[in-house]
Amino acid sequence: MADTQIAIRLEKVTKTFGEVVANKDVSLEVRRGEILALLGENGSGKTTLMNMIAGIYYPDGGQIYLGGQAVDIRSPRDALALGIGMIHQHFKLVDVFTAAENIALSMDAAERFDLKRVRDKARAICEKYEFGLDLEQKVYEMSVSQKQTLEIVKVLYRGADILILDEPTAVLTPQETEKLFNVIRNMKADGKAVVIITHKLHEVLAISDRVAILRKGEYIDTVDTKTATEASLTEMMVGQKVELNIERPTPENTVRRLAIHNLSVTSEEGIKLLDNVSFEAFGGEILGIAGISGNGQKELLEAIAGLQPTERGSDVQFFAPGKGRAMELLGMSPRDIREAGVHLSFVPEDRLGMGLVGSMGMTGNMMLKSYGKGRTPILDQKAPRALAEEIREELGVVTPDLNTPVSRLSGGNVQKVLVGREIAASPIVLMTAYAVRGLDINTSYTIYHLLNEQKKKGVAVVYVGEDLDVLLALCDRILVLCGGKVNGILPGATATKEEVGLRMTQLQKEVQQ
Repeated sequence: MADTQIAIRLEKVTKTFGEVVANKDVSLEVRRGEILALLGENGSGKTTLMNMIAGIYYPDGGQIYLGGQAVDIRSPRDALALGIGMIHQHFKLVDVFTAAENIALSMDAAERFDLKRVRDKARAICEKYEFGLDLEQKVYEMSVSQKQTLEIVKVLYRGADILILDEPTAVLTPQETEKLFNVIRNMKADGKAVVIITHKLHEVLAISDRVAILRKGEYIDTVDTKTATEASLTEMMVGQKVELNIERPTPENTVRRLAIHNLSVTSEEGIKLLDNVSFEAFGGEILGIAGISGNGQKELLEAIAGLQPTERGSDVQFFAPGKGRAMELLGMSPRDIREAGVHLSFVPEDRLGMGLVGSMGMTGNMMLKSYGKGRTPILDQKAPRALAEEIREELGVVTPDLNTPVSRLSGGNVQKVLVGREIAASPIVLMTAYAVRGLDINTSYTIYHLLNEQKKKGVAVVYVGEDLDVLLALCDRILVLCGGKVNGILPGATATKEEVGLRMTQLQKEVQQ
């Protein structure tokens, strides 16, 4: 007799894409009335596995069982008919429609269209699970968390009792995350089976009942959350012990390197991306930049690096070692900045679009830093090759050889090449945008260590990151951006996630500098 507590069970499920094995013989189960965290590093096969349950991919091997019965899920429609709903990282909403109209779009084709009935049913769902959702609000007026709430209501409206959330907290503030967790707990109490795909260990421990771990596409184990720790989960994810401490040495002999005054950037559509941003960065410290995605972080770094036009009245001054007065960077091209002797290293958000040449190998991309210096790169390959080899060994870059085009490497390996090259350039100011995005835990902590080594050498490090826990552990000061404005500069050692999260979403009347 089938176990009525098991909502869905996978048995030896396998999925390949060409020669890449995304999942291999994965067997696990999800129970009713529980929150299961699916944990693994980037590229471990978490999303692919759940996409098979949700009908987006079809398994190459193995079987999926629902309530003890073998099922054949060939489309998202099949999945919804079986009570399975997946909320993806990228929402599928019509911006100009209201919440109620978006829910109506998800109705089954056999249902009679009645917007009033849709509103009534959706309102009942919101009241039952305590969703804070205005059904008459247009999607383009909503925050990220409100859009996510709408996606959850959509699948509940269709009758889903197995819900899969893919990286649901990736762009949420701590306050929004806690609201989401309360909703998930309400759904669990109602007997729903909830799967959360994530890589954030502290959230796994806070919300889940059990944790299933994948490593390189294979199932490792499922453990009870109450008996797990961050260290034990990390060891299962990685396959070896990992030291999870981020060092924050006390800044010594700090020297002003950048002074930004009234920096403003407007998009081609006339939208204010940065609004009178002012701050200073010092050699010997790490300055963190926090903010919800799209609040000007990218434009801020690009403007300083000479890659973004600024408005009249903006001012970016660079204080070079041994120079008596500041150098104005605005108005200079990136090449002008380099030729003037300003060692400004920039790890951009767009790795291949701005940082590296995809058709070139590691050695060629190391040589990019030598172009324009009067040397002939064709004749001077020894140093770039040695640097490429050093970066490959230190950061564990997986590549067939140093001349393999970097466009053929995984996103994480591309990031390692870029970060390693920029750090090796002996910068005076090092600006990094999402330096550990797509990297495994081991390499991420290696990057944090390298940034601290730069700080100890007197480099001014500007770190834009998504993980507030890392920002608070790594950075000496944290500048918070909200709507393109500076909404406080807080000490990393004493600031809290709640305070930073609040400043990310609400402009304060008195800005702490």
